[in-house]
Amino acid sequence: MGEGASSNWYEDLNKAPWTPKGWVFGFAWTFLMTCFAIYLAKLSTLVTSSKLIFIVLIQYFLNLIWNFIFFNQQEIIFGLIDIILLTIVVVFIFLKNTSVMKRYSLFIVPYILWLLIATSLNLYIAIYN
Repeated sequence: MGEGASSNWYEDLNKAPWTPKGWVFGFAWTFLMTCFAIYLAKLSTLVTSSKLIFIVLIQYFLNLIWNFIFFNQQEIIFGLIDIILLTIVVVFIFLKNTSVMKRYSLFIVPYILWLLIATSLNLYIAIYN
């Protein structure tokens, strides 16, 4: 999906002062997706709803296309819309299943926090570019 964060286009953008170093993104996403996989594995043993599967697939799709929208197409506003929708879907999954998941809900919290940070970074870029 292009050069991503190492592209000239991205490098030339006005970015938020709290933007992490490039290497942080790879580490963070690996950690977050590992935690989310553990969460989903446990959730799948407790809840077998086709609606839940559909919502998780929406989450996956929104997560997958953000890079394409933002980096490949260089559509900052559409990227922002996508990441806001992604955050809403992940928060919905969290809230809908917290009572069933109990302490396993902690595995989705880092993902939500990172999405809030990523949304703020995308919003900053949308405002200042």
